[in-house]
Amino acid sequence: MTQVSALTLPRTPSEPIPSRAEVVVIGGGVMGASIAFHLAEAGVRDVLLLERDALASGSTSKAAGGVRAQFSDELNILLGARSLEAFEAFAQRPGCEIDLRQVGYLFLLTTPEDVATYEASVALQNSLGVPSRMLSAAEAAALSPIVTTDDVLAAAFHSRDGYCTPESVVQGYATGARAHGAVVVTGVEVTGIERDGDQIRGVLTSAGEVACSTVIDCAGPWAGVVAQLAGVQLPITPLRRQIIVTEVLPDAVRSLVPRDMPMTIDAASTFYLHPEGPASRPSILLGMSYTGEQPGFRMGMSDDWLPDLTEAMEHRAPALLDVGMAHGWSGLYEDSPDHNAMIGEVAGVSRFLYATGFSGHGFLQGPAVGEVVRDLYLGREPFLDVTPFSVDRFSAGTARPEHNIV
Repeated sequence: MTQVSALTLPRTPSEPIPSRAEVVVIGGGVMGASIAFHLAEAGVRDVLLLERDALASGSTSKAAGGVRAQFSDELNILLGARSLEAFEAFAQRPGCEIDLRQVGYLFLLTTPEDVATYEASVALQNSLGVPSRMLSAAEAAALSPIVTTDDVLAAAFHSRDGYCTPESVVQGYATGARAHGAVVVTGVEVTGIERDGDQIRGVLTSAGEVACSTVIDCAGPWAGVVAQLAGVQLPITPLRRQIIVTEVLPDAVRSLVPRDMPMTIDAASTFYLHPEGPASRPSILLGMSYTGEQPGFRMGMSDDWLPDLTEAMEHRAPALLDVGMAHGWSGLYEDSPDHNAMIGEVAGVSRFLYATGFSGHGFLQGPAVGEVVRDLYLGREPFLDVTPFSVDRFSAGTARPEHNIV
């Protein structure tokens, strides 16, 4: 019997962990909660979800909350569209208010190359039933008056996209999972995974050992570390991203921010913004990728990205330069080599399943991926064949890059 362990940190479990489970789901973000819910709802007995901190305390709670079906990869489009349907019905199943605002996603395009890429993406989206469309610069300016569009050649827009509250989604799925018999325990870290040859036999945790035959790894940026406990390699690169929320907008700026303003993204710079807070006291949530960011588990806010952010604001939304910054936070992307998800079951370890590497679009795909992983576990055909998302694609040289990322 082989065993791999990891350094542990002392935590207080939310409740005692069972000595055995049929399935252990590792990671209490949107993926783990969705998978636990879908498994338990399908009648799988003894589902155990383990989270080393609080639910949604990792990357999920640090997300901007965007939900969309605008992608360049067919699988991502279908996962996004399926998830949009689930978000729209979330109040009924599993039953929770998530403050869904379907104001749309608006991608501003400033180069002929981006216009051609997004035109092709919109055509693909339309062929798959997503009614996205191309807009003129004037149409984009009407939807998002705070941005300047002098250099915008065109824009892509889908009105059913939008944003919601990530923590509420996780709590809704976790509550639903418990209602169907799953056990959800926080404050417990997985420190080892026991194998007997190619068979999973159990997990070691900071609160004791749990016998099990199936592990599902959805630990986000830490999924690669968890996989190593089972002798599995998942090529995950953690990368910090930062978000800022402005102070309450002064009247002169507030008039430029209609309540139904879409999530607006400058495709060239990745600078994005959307309204935040109550209608009576609106502010703006904004962020962008920082090319100087180094991979790793670096957390906390820093000033090194502010020159790039200020330049992007000055160019795209100069009215925000006179608005103070109220607060901000940082989180980690779980980047894969091609910025696309890794979903599947490891061929050489029975049964080790994984759902990770979403590279910034995991939250919005959580509902659909929960369905897919449920069916992979049950041996059923999922609504979507995710075989191309297997981690084996990298060793086979069949990566499939996703272009419409933020």
